[in-house]
Amino acid sequence: MQARLALASLVLWDLIVIFTSYNVIYSRRLGAWPGLTLGLLVMGLVWLGSSYLLGRYSARSSSGLLGQKLLSLGFVVFVVLGVFVFHSWFFVVTDAGTRFRGFLVPLLTMVSSLSLAGQLIVLRPRRRTLKWILVVTDKERSLLEQELLNGPVNTDLIPRLFNAAEVETFLESGQHERPWSEITIAISDHSHLCDVAVERLLSLRGQGMQIRALIDWCEIALQRVPPELIDQRWFIATEGFSIQPGRFGWRLKRLIDVIGALLLIVLTAPLMVLVILLIRLDDGGSIFYTQFRSGIYGEKIRIWKFRSMREDAESEGAQWSSRDDSRVTRVGSVMRRFRVDELPQLFGVLSGELSLIGPRPERPELEIDLETLIPHYRIRHWIRPGLSGWAQVNFPYGASAEDARMKLSFDLFYIRNAGVLLDGLIILKTIRLLLSAKGAEPQT
Repeated sequence: MQARLALASLVLWDLIVIFTSYNVIYSRRLGAWPGLTLGLLVMGLVWLGSSYLLGRYSARSSSGLLGQKLLSLGFVVFVVLGVFVFHSWFFVVTDAGTRFRGFLVPLLTMVSSLSLAGQLIVLRPRRRTLKWILVVTDKERSLLEQELLNGPVNTDLIPRLFNAAEVETFLESGQHERPWSEITIAISDHSHLCDVAVERLLSLRGQGMQIRALIDWCEIALQRVPPELIDQRWFIATEGFSIQPGRFGWRLKRLIDVIGALLLIVLTAPLMVLVILLIRLDDGGSIFYTQFRSGIYGEKIRIWKFRSMREDAESEGAQWSSRDDSRVTRVGSVMRRFRVDELPQLFGVLSGELSLIGPRPERPELEIDLETLIPHYRIRHWIRPGLSGWAQVNFPYGASAEDARMKLSFDLFYIRNAGVLLDGLIILKTIRLLLSAKGAEPQT
């Protein structure tokens, strides 16, 4: 949460810097305070959009070198200059020479300097400190050590792992590197602690120590929930899961789906016509590919895609895709990189079988094995499946049972925390993913 607030503050800081700098430079050059203008709006949108796409508002940028920050900032300035060159009428000044030397150069210099200063302050490297103590069983320790190999999102959240006996010794000794108010203990089940340890924890909680569920650390540090750490009782008692039939969030999400799908269909209609022609010219085969997937509550739904593989691709039955899959056609390879083959599913969003954002629907024949291999797999069916999801923007295209298990951990996080803000974040990440051409191709 602290990392997200820091990154949100950077966006707000850039907005303030752009608005103030634009008006100050404008007033000094032309003697007037323009306020909010079309040029200012365009510059703000271009600056924020390109900054996001280049990762300047990413948590990973907090550990970046100064040179990397300067490089990404330079690209943002270059994009803004490009927009200015092609649309110079946005900046209402006297002549082209004055526009460039007297207005845009000092404006971008001022904005760049203040924006970089904000990044250096907010995203300054932080010393690793003891903040989290995880009280775990031997099974949980083994699982979490494996999860930590991938690294938490925020390195400040790297924990110390204690079993029941170790944490009891720790509490009795009074060892600590900082005040109890700045330490958080996360525990999955207190039943394996002795009464003395429980009483000590209660005493420390009264002194300011935070005691939370182990799942909380997973959501904060990993931004996902390993399915092995939860049981059915957790689903009954835990908060969240607000996107459920009949609730306001459910109806709002459906309204956004309909409006968004209609808008995207209109905007991408020329592209879809072009894709149809290219598929037909490529191998003369069928335009669409259809298959059954698991929808909400596990009900079978039929989805449609633009065909990206040979027509006999599954003559031997359903199978996982592989890297450089020989079944993919020439046109299909390009479509899959930019996920253009998914566009016909927008009509599934209109019909109510799909959502714009949600867990990606899987094939029922593959789920038969996944349900036996992965705990709580069917929980992902609690919500309407989507064209993109939290797993898709945080994890590469999956092509194995282990990949499906990792994707489920992201899906569990999404199902518990789903809402308009999280959906908006996923949409932005999806746009960045599409522009980077990192499409539906397995890593191996």
